[in-house]
Amino acid sequence: MTAIPETATETATDAATDTGTAIAADASALLDTLTFASAREQARALANGRVSAVDLLEHLLARINHFDGALNALPVRDVEGARRAAREADAALARGQRKPLLGVPITVKESFDVAGLVTSGGDPRHAQNRATSDALAVVALREAGAVIVGKSNVPLANADLESYNDVYGVTRNPWDPARSPGGSSGGSAAALAAGYVALELGSDIGGSIRIPAHFTGVFGHKPSYGIVPMRGTGAPGGRIADRDLSVAGPLARSALDLELALDLLVNREPLAAKGWRLTLPPARHTALREFRVLVLDAWPSTEASLSERWVVERVVERLRAQGTRVTRAADLPAGVLPDLNVSHALFRTLSGSSLAEPPPLSAQSLKQLEALHPDDRSARAAQLRAPGLSHREWLKANEQRYVLRHAWEKLFAGFDVVVTPVAPTPAFEHGHQVPKDERSYPVAYADGVRDVPFFDLFYWAGLPVLPGLPATSFPLGLGDDGLPVSAQAVGAYLEDRTTIAFAHAFETAYGGFVAPPAFTASVSAR
Repeated sequence: MTAIPETATETATDAATDTGTAIAADASALLDTLTFASAREQARALANGRVSAVDLLEHLLARINHFDGALNALPVRDVEGARRAAREADAALARGQRKPLLGVPITVKESFDVAGLVTSGGDPRHAQNRATSDALAVVALREAGAVIVGKSNVPLANADLESYNDVYGVTRNPWDPARSPGGSSGGSAAALAAGYVALELGSDIGGSIRIPAHFTGVFGHKPSYGIVPMRGTGAPGGRIADRDLSVAGPLARSALDLELALDLLVNREPLAAKGWRLTLPPARHTALREFRVLVLDAWPSTEASLSERWVVERVVERLRAQGTRVTRAADLPAGVLPDLNVSHALFRTLSGSSLAEPPPLSAQSLKQLEALHPDDRSARAAQLRAPGLSHREWLKANEQRYVLRHAWEKLFAGFDVVVTPVAPTPAFEHGHQVPKDERSYPVAYADGVRDVPFFDLFYWAGLPVLPGLPATSFPLGLGDDGLPVSAQAVGAYLEDRTTIAFAHAFETAYGGFVAPPAFTASVSAR
């Protein structure tokens, strides 16, 4: 055998090292481009063999390990289970198998059961409530090939705009750690915005998907009531009946990922599947110029905040630039728009009476309840009375709810979507005073900052909940204070594809998710 000169060996070794370094650099660069990619893009990269499920998972786990000590979005993790699922996904991909989320890492809200993990709702009484099976919605995502990394943080009992509790602590906003990421799907939205995962499973009864999406600049969809099963949520477990008004739905960094997830989540109730199958109607339109849009400027009898004005002005300006037919509430004939104040009081009645064990009223609230005039029909009065509502009174309220749904259906004969703000303010600073019904938060108005009571922050978020309408929260960009601001598109009952299509059309024309600067740094998994 002819000996290879030492210099040649060194040259060959150096060349091999350079090649390996270049390959590693290329792989690292690819993973960096996938950090804030959509779930569809990640799934496509996996299916095309550009990246392995194991490498993608390890890349995102490195980000979680690097950032989450301070953010605390994902307090519950199943690292070994996720690694096992990623290896199985790579084997399936190698066999030529294809599924919508095969190998894509995701997380789910803590209130959803994931086999082997705790579902506590942030309540120390349930800190050992380990699930033995997956929630139906989680089953759907697993069957689509998703790799479940863990569970995102929530407020106590999913009942706050701040995601903190005595089991897992405080979740912070990736845009400003001094601010709330919202609630109750606050950990969900924070995980998406921080580049941990591309898809999350949340829930919404008063804005719990849409407000966190608004506070962090991601997309969120509240489905039409009843189309996504809620079985396997909450603590303690074992509940079969869905809670009134509450829905499960996706959060993502792109509108199309919302539709991808929604298609997976419907038709998952085993008993119902024996006899019928839901087919959601196609989107009414796909281009912005084709939509007929009603924009609501301000909640009736209230002054619009600076943030609400910013949302409306930006939406109207951009839609008109696209040739979209835009109508403002002031231009509507009397009686076309349902009475929003009456609707909100009814929302407070039904949402407040939907809990089997409502939390006790604070001393201040009890005094207010005792002082209520019998003819007081305000939203606050409805909220205070709701826990003691008789079944007969509930039935009357329920009938009014369905009358309202039909009134909205009539309105949607002339409009495709109704666009509103999501909340009167961007993300606010943490304020963990208890009880929450005595809290207030600063909101900027033309004449200065005012303290707004906690429950007065839910007008827009509650608007589609009572009639069970679909609503999609979509980012508009950064406001004057550098924080994300969103709008929501509300559609006719069961026309979820229309609101998502509108959000996608807006995203296509003007951009969507923007990564928070503090989380854009490359993090090595090695």
